[in-house]
This record gives sequence, C-alpha cells and structure tokens, in this order.
Amino acid sequence: MARRIDVTGAGGVRLAAWEFGDPPKGDPAKAGPGPVIPAQSAHSPHPPEERGLPSADGGEGSRPSVLLLHGLMGRASHWASTARWLSERHRAVALDQRGHGQSEKPPQAAFTREAYVEDAEAALEQLGLAPVVLIGHAMGALTAWQLAARRPDLVRGLVVCDMRASALGAASQREWGDWFKSWPAPFATLAEVRKWFGEDDPWVERPNPSRGEFYAEVMQESPDGWRPVFEPEQMLKSRETWVYDAHWEELTQVRCPALVVRGLDGELGRAEAQEMVRVLPRGEYAEVADAGHLVHYDQPEGWRTAIEPFLEAVLTPGSPGTP
Repeated sequence: MARRIDVTGAGGVRLAAWEFGDPPKGDPAKAGPGPVIPAQSAHSPHPPEERGLPSADGGEGSRPSVLLLHGLMGRASHWASTARWLSERHRAVALDQRGHGQSEKPPQAAFTREAYVEDAEAALEQLGLAPVVLIGHAMGALTAWQLAARRPDLVRGLVVCDMRASALGAASQREWGDWFKSWPAPFATLAEVRKWFGEDDPWVERPNPSRGEFYAEVMQESPDGWRPVFEPEQMLKSRETWVYDAHWEELTQVRCPALVVRGLDGELGRAEAQEMVRVLPRGEYAEVADAGHLVHYDQPEGWRTAIEPFLEAVLTPGSPGTP
C-alpha cells in the first residue's frame, strides 16, 4: 500500500509524500482512517517522536529510512516497485516534487535548485526520516547530492541514478523546448501515449515499451484527451536552473557513502560516471545492462541487484559501510 502524507515545502508549497508498506507500529500519525496525514512545520521545536512521527534511529519499531526523488517530469509512483521491496526492511518514502505528481504547481512558485533542495530537506525533517539514504534519479539525483553536501547531518548514504555532473548547455535546453512542442497532445487514449513515447517519439532509437509506460504514468484525462499532470513550461524552468552549470564541486562535498549507477544505454557515460566516483570522497560504481536512462523502469531486477548490496551495507547497523 501507499499512504499519502502532506509536507510543506519552500515558500509554503504543498508537497505530497508517499510512504510505501505498512506504517511502523506505534505510529499514531498513521493510525487514523484518513489517507492524508498533514506534517508539522519544518521549524517545529518538537522532535519527531513528540509530533507523532517516528525518528529514523530512535524509539521502538523505528526502521532505517530511504527517501526516493524522481527526475524531471517523473512522480513518486515511478518508484513503486523499488519502494515496495525497500519497505520490507526499511521505511520507504517517495516525494512528488514541486510541479510534479500530486504536489502543488503554483504558477508563480520558484522552480530553482534552492527550492528543490529545500523541499527535500523539509520532507526529511517533517517526516522524521533523518539520517536517511537518498535515492535520486536524474534531476532528483542532483537534488539528492546537493542536499547531502549541504546537510551531511541528515544523510547517511546516497544513490545517484543516471545524472551527469557536467554542464549540458544552451543547445540542450533548446532541444528540450522543441521536444515539448513536438508532442501530439492531447492524446486520444493512453494507448496512444504508450505508442508515441515508446515508438514514435523522434528521441526513441528503437521500440521501448517501458518508456511508453513511464510517460503513461504522468498523464491525466482532461475533457479533450490525455495531457501531462505537469506544466511543460514549469519543467523547462526547473531544468534551466541546472543545465548551464557543472556540479562537480558539490560532489566533492558529499561525505557519506555514495553509489553512482548508470544504464549502459543511458545519458550518463561510463567515463563521466567513473570520474564522478573518483571525485566523491566515498564513491562506488555500478551499471545495469540493457537499461537506458530510466534504469529502474527498464530493468527493475537489474536495478535492485545493483543497489541492494550498497543499501544493506549503509543501512545495516555495525556493517563496514555504516557511517
């Protein structure tokens, strides 16, 4: 099961977090009949246990925590497969980031790097997840390592999935703008969504059913057909705050154990991924065969095989990888 919990992000933006699996025993905040659990302010003077939220390391029934951050245009539900096996042993929470999923999409909201990082920080503090392992895909991975660099006290481990540290530049941003304009939206049916993104999209080199499923997940029915749950302009605003800059310096500031994962056919090349591992003070490397950019969607079992040993080392008390 997935249970929604409201979080207040930077600037008061309401964010939807989703906890997978049964809530920890003795957690009164999850005991009520309603599906939405409002969280306290990030600046609450009371510790998590006094707010009815479990702390990650203290109290009976507490479990090590993992926060999952999707990429641009993604949503928390894209992590469902990963979160379900994680929830067997850990507290697994996925966040709909601002402008995505069921989180708010205010037209005038900030879609800056600072806002995304502050949102993730607010989620950790309001939900009592720290110290946490952050797992991020693409833009979510950048948010994760920026937060780990900024607040090492909140993060015990980091998984970076198919995100480049180098600058992508103006040409890349223009290509994305043109790509959004090429979408034949609204789509008449979800079958058309799956076919276009899985086969007909000019960016698809060969048929990719998992890519079609990924984009079907971010569509909603409207009076004239199926449209994305996000605003493309907000996605471009989010992207333009990081594509022009390199992010190597922040990697050097990540002190916790970190795993860089790439799909063999993804956007992160092997040479750059291995350089990221070298720059990270405690970096490790893994790759997943027959996977593209959407590693956890393309090859869920290969993804699990790649990250599970790292997570066990970081989250198991007394193991060599535990900080």
